[in-house]
Amino acid sequence: MITLAVVAITLATNATAQTYLGNLSANPYLPKAPPQPANTFNNPYGNSSNSPQLFNSQGQYRGNLNANPYDANSVANHYGRYGSQYSPDSINNPYGAGSRYNQENPNNPYGSGLTIIGR
Repeated sequence: MITLAVVAITLATNATAQTYLGNLSANPYLPKAPPQPANTFNNPYGNSSNSPQLFNSQGQYRGNLNANPYDANSVANHYGRYGSQYSPDSINNPYGAGSRYNQENPNNPYGSGLTIIGR
């Protein structure tokens, strides 16, 4: 319970003027995220100022959730820290944050996924 309070405070501090949009997860047993405005996640022009952001349970930033391959922090940038299949911080790395055994991997059908925070 204390851990949840710390995570909530950390997310609130990191996400000033932002709101919780749900979890990015393939787990069918978690509550569904509320409907998002059109083109929220698949925005090809997204950047740090207009894209939802991903955070793990410790409040660590895991990238921007958009479809812009040129955004340095996008999970869609295959050469960036959060999109490269070789980066330990990327959800696309099958041996790092994207490991199928990682509880927070969005593709783990039994995991918790990552928290989505947006404006």
